[in-house]
Amino acid sequence: MNANMSNTKLVVGNWKMNPATGDEAKLLARKTRHAASLLEHISVVVCPPFPFISAAVPGKKSPHFHLGAQSVSIEEGGAHTGEVGAAMLKDLCVEYVIVGHSEMRSLGDSDEMVSKRLKAVLDAGMMAILCVGEKVRDESGSHFDFVREQMKKSLANITKSRSSGVIVAYEPIWAIGAKEAMKPEDVCEMTIFVRKIFSDIFGNDTAQKVRVLYGGSVKFENAADIIKIGQVDGLLVGRESVNVAGFVDLLKAVDEVK
Repeated sequence: MNANMSNTKLVVGNWKMNPATGDEAKLLARKTRHAASLLEHISVVVCPPFPFISAAVPGKKSPHFHLGAQSVSIEEGGAHTGEVGAAMLKDLCVEYVIVGHSEMRSLGDSDEMVSKRLKAVLDAGMMAILCVGEKVRDESGSHFDFVREQMKKSLANITKSRSSGVIVAYEPIWAIGAKEAMKPEDVCEMTIFVRKIFSDIFGNDTAQKVRVLYGGSVKFENAADIIKIGQVDGLLVGRESVNVAGFVDLLKAVDEVK
């Protein structure tokens, strides 16, 4: 992990379209919050579906537990049926918002749209978790070009002064839902590359401060190695984040990494 970064790791739980009820969401948030409160070197962000954000709001602020959202509208308000604006999320105590997730991109989000969502999050004073990652990985190295272009286009409307509000989550699409996560050594290579692109855009001083996360088939069995060997500042966790027992074990494993 970057020597200039805090020892605190960031673990983001993307609940996706889970659980089925508000009561389940409240229970899941409470158990996750309790687990986070017992750890020393970790901050946890949970990102419930929009209808359950209120159910996950903590009774009081905690340095170890934060609320996030899975996406945001590019619009501030008005006649946009089905959309949820940044100001609405901020009013619900949301501090982090995922933008550019591969599942949203597959539904039509272009890099330009992602850039607008990113700006909306930052303009509202929240932290943006920018997801990037290639669909396939081959020996030709084309995945480097893909990620470079994704980052440059997604960050096109962001000034250097606002870049401190951006967290980059490298999540190779081919690894999402796979039996095995990406090899930690390969994660390290991509972590360095992501920082290099961030440096090209905003300068080396800023690149040294940006937090880089990894996502894609993360479980408690591989979490520590991904953090330690992969040199990332945290994890973006999908399906395991709604499995309380497995997620708690994952958090403990990450917390023990020195």
